[in-house]
Amino acid sequence: MAYLATTVPVAAVVAPGVLLVALTWFATGRRLADGAPLRQLDVIAPLVCTVLAVLVAPLLSIPLAVAERWRLGLADDRPVTSAHRPAVAAWLRTRYSEAATWREVLYAVLLGSLVPLVYGMVALLLFIEVAFLTGPFLIPEGAGPITLGATTVDTPQQAVPYALLALVLLPAVPYLLGLLAAGQAALARALLGAPPGDATALREVARSRVRLMTAYEAERRRIERDLHDGVQHRLTSLTLQLSLARLDTADDSPAAAPLTRAHEQAKELMTVLRDLIHGIAPQTLRDLGLPAALRELADRSPLPVTVAVADDATERLPDLVESTAYFAASEALANTAKHAGATRAEVTVTRGGDLLVLEVRDDGRGGADPARGTGLSGLADRAATVRGRLLLASPVGGPTLVRVELPCTP
Repeated sequence: MAYLATTVPVAAVVAPGVLLVALTWFATGRRLADGAPLRQLDVIAPLVCTVLAVLVAPLLSIPLAVAERWRLGLADDRPVTSAHRPAVAAWLRTRYSEAATWREVLYAVLLGSLVPLVYGMVALLLFIEVAFLTGPFLIPEGAGPITLGATTVDTPQQAVPYALLALVLLPAVPYLLGLLAAGQAALARALLGAPPGDATALREVARSRVRLMTAYEAERRRIERDLHDGVQHRLTSLTLQLSLARLDTADDSPAAAPLTRAHEQAKELMTVLRDLIHGIAPQTLRDLGLPAALRELADRSPLPVTVAVADDATERLPDLVESTAYFAASEALANTAKHAGATRAEVTVTRGGDLLVLEVRDDGRGGADPARGTGLSGLADRAATVRGRLLLASPVGGPTLVRVELPCTP
């Protein structure tokens, strides 16, 4: 009841503007229907009113929608979030160009036109209900014919059947009002809120994925730094001490052979640790950037790999973009070496505006399929985290082309 009652003053404020535009077009249409010639005012007035309404309505509908989303809590306690995109610069252009604004304009038009009609019909039904119910008490004896709703009665006794009918229908009144409130609330929720799967919600999910990936990359760099600055230095010192101990031990000593084996195992462990650190977060990528890291990756590949980096792609990029591009190239080259049967590969990096494009091409047998677990699905998910995408062309017989497109904006 509170929701319905507060709708009346809101609709009373919006209705005059809607009525003004409707009346100008109605007057023009009426003259056309009567066959009267159109005056200049009959054409200019509706056009001017419509243009002004289109220009002003979004500015008025936005604060109206804010109030209506708050007022909706009187009838429905589920939260309603705005579907507007965040906008600081170019606020007007953003608001006039997004669908959420024009849905709010549509709601304002319905609030000023359809809602008064429906409320008027409901008010008429309630008036008839009250008239029937109170008829026997309000009709004086011998007052003559009295109009009671759609009928006339002469005496209070004749009004009794109508009062009984109204009494039977009285329990339906709360359901009628509830249906009216529920219908208006559903309309407000559909037009003023963010629908399921709305782009705003998807953007928030994408932002949360980026935040998680950024934290993940920061943790990778921390682990790499701890291994490089702590464990690797200690292992290097241990290897050096074993080497000195081996030099100070005679060849025929019983300790010579164990020291030799320990020294060799320490050197092997250093190699394993160095490869592990490089796989976690290559220091070259962190210090020198993507082009140098890709050339180092090509040198480490068992296949001949050529790297071509365009001049506009040599500057430093956001850390998440660089690491995504690097690991995409690493995974693609690893797949080429393991599965493609290729003799050579080529890595190309270009940049067009805010889009970084990395391509890995080989001359192998082709037929790459992400469903076979070659890591391509993981690469696609990783690229999607930074709003990028992975494209694959791998016909049977080759060649295979893996293309990764990554936005460079933060």
